[in-house]
Amino acid sequence: MISTGNIGLDLVLRGGLPANRLYLLEGAPGSGKTTLALQFLREGARLGERVLYITLSESREELRVVAASHGWDLEGCDVFELESAESIFGDRREQSIIHPWEMELGETVRLIQDEVERVRPTRIVFDSLSEMRLLAQDPLRYRRQVLGLKQFFTGRDSTVILVDDMTGTGEARDAHLHSLCHGVITLERLTLDFGAARRRMQVQKLRGVDFVAGYHDMVIRKGGVEIFPRLVASTHQGDFIEDVVPSGVEELDNLLGGGPLRGTSILVTGPAGSGKTTIALQYLNAACERGEPCTVFQFDERIATLTRRAKAFNLDLDRHLEQGCLVIQQNDPAEISPGEFAARVRYEVEQRGAQMIVIDSLNGYMAAMPQEQQLVLQMHELLSYLAQKGVVTFLINPQHGLVGTMTTSLNVSYVADTVMLLRFFEAGGRIRKAISVLKNRGGMHEDAIREFRIDREGVRVGEPLRAFKGILTGTPEYTGSSAPLMEDRTDGI
Repeated sequence: MISTGNIGLDLVLRGGLPANRLYLLEGAPGSGKTTLALQFLREGARLGERVLYITLSESREELRVVAASHGWDLEGCDVFELESAESIFGDRREQSIIHPWEMELGETVRLIQDEVERVRPTRIVFDSLSEMRLLAQDPLRYRRQVLGLKQFFTGRDSTVILVDDMTGTGEARDAHLHSLCHGVITLERLTLDFGAARRRMQVQKLRGVDFVAGYHDMVIRKGGVEIFPRLVASTHQGDFIEDVVPSGVEELDNLLGGGPLRGTSILVTGPAGSGKTTIALQYLNAACERGEPCTVFQFDERIATLTRRAKAFNLDLDRHLEQGCLVIQQNDPAEISPGEFAARVRYEVEQRGAQMIVIDSLNGYMAAMPQEQQLVLQMHELLSYLAQKGVVTFLINPQHGLVGTMTTSLNVSYVADTVMLLRFFEAGGRIRKAISVLKNRGGMHEDAIREFRIDREGVRVGEPLRAFKGILTGTPEYTGSSAPLMEDRTDGI
């Protein structure tokens, strides 16, 4: 096996490509084929191998520009640039009684073979098959030439990547190419209704290798193509102690029988302004106080706004950020893909050792992936991964509307282990907030409804309020006495 020079692709391929074989790298223009091919050759050059880039479609200068855009140079890479047919043959083409394209294709193949014999490379990129198809004109002759190239490279201790931009192709030709090659890698570029274009790749075949099948998101940034292997939760097992995770507010923990268990996910749902984020931050602040690394993936608010609001509730997140115990990542909904988001989560868990993750909010997560058809399945796989790593995950789920029947755009309540419901209610001439736990797979939980308040000293949870009706409909009404209701703290706050 040899490395492709791309960490993500090597993971998808379970280590790399079998050496001395012929592979097809196909994709529409702009999907990242040239960049990925250059990464493959640069890895060989780094290892001291002779590498050769045969280009029929791009000039040496165009390749240099592509490399420079990623901060690379072509040092150590032999580039064989086939010029136009006019410069190869000059005016002799017009004097021939046979078709010019018959001479062009044969001469082109001969020149390629001569260059390979001269350089004797261990890695070759042939870019691209579209030009050979154009020179051949006849599909049968084109197929014979591709087969001839494969036979020529066989036994020469060379790993060859054929690049195809798939222009003017049909199913029959694709099937023929796929059958000739030892492996096929397909790159795709998708244009969304809004935001940046999305890119993804898949390995369609690779003989003798149990690769990770399916689509894998990717991006092209300065430095090359970055591929995010599809998350498969079952391959990430971890050992941890399933102890409770307290919040520092005893009454809040009592709702969950002492607190959530490690490896569980908590869905905090309710209308805007009901305190969902603050409840999650209360648990996160307590974890940071214990020295446990935590991460917040923020979709809706700016980081400065979040930390300022938390400080108003006696939660000093700035201190935890300075100490490195807390990381807050601002995610741009128009730029990130599901695969990249999962990769960011994995980095925080596996590299930083994060033990608590807050995703704020699911609406923002959904907005980041508006055309993803399997969003709930992706979330389920992500939560399964976090559960196996012993991470406590808080999912903030805003509901539409403030009062009355409320709905949500992404129903993941059945995926989460615990569902915490927040509601507004009216009593004593004031708008108040109620908190209750609807389910808790991690163990016992209270079935009571409690009032809670958030002030300058933090979160307060009151005694159970039993004289309620209508809280699950979204229009709760308190009909009991005023004795259990919470008032301002004695210091007048």
